[in-house]
Amino acid sequence: MKNIFFFFILLIVSEIGYGQSKSESTNPQYDAALAKKLGADDYGMRQYVMAFLKDGPNRLTDSVQRAALQKAHLKNIIRLANEGKLLIAGPFLDGKEVEGIFIFNVSSVEEAKALTESDPAIKAGSLVMELRPWYGSAALVALFDIHKKLEKKSVADF
Repeated sequence: MKNIFFFFILLIVSEIGYGQSKSESTNPQYDAALAKKLGADDYGMRQYVMAFLKDGPNRLTDSVQRAALQKAHLKNIIRLANEGKLLIAGPFLDGKEVEGIFIFNVSSVEEAKALTESDPAIKAGSLVMELRPWYGSAALVALFDIHKKLEKKSVADF
């Protein structure tokens, strides 16, 4: 009985963190200012909207038209990234149904839908997007600035 009581006390003490309140950080690397700047919650996460790009009903067969539409699609991606609205964009490399993904820096599917409607490939019906709310690391907001330091050639030069 004495051992059970001791175990119970030990469990309670470990749960309350030896006197720390639940609002205090237990992570010695926690940077409150950075978390606030990036919109992080207590877990370093935030809401985004993820888009799955799929083949649309109007796929172009002419290679010149297809290349022009792809260039316009990429220019739109760059514009949205420069505006801070698009954090990640890229194709899948396996040739399956989902062609690629976008992760929008918005908190609602409605906002993301309005942004997707600016894409020439969506307007042309070459692509369609399935939009879903997604919960991920707030660090994604800083990804674009890091990418610029890694990018030897820009997709804008495509």
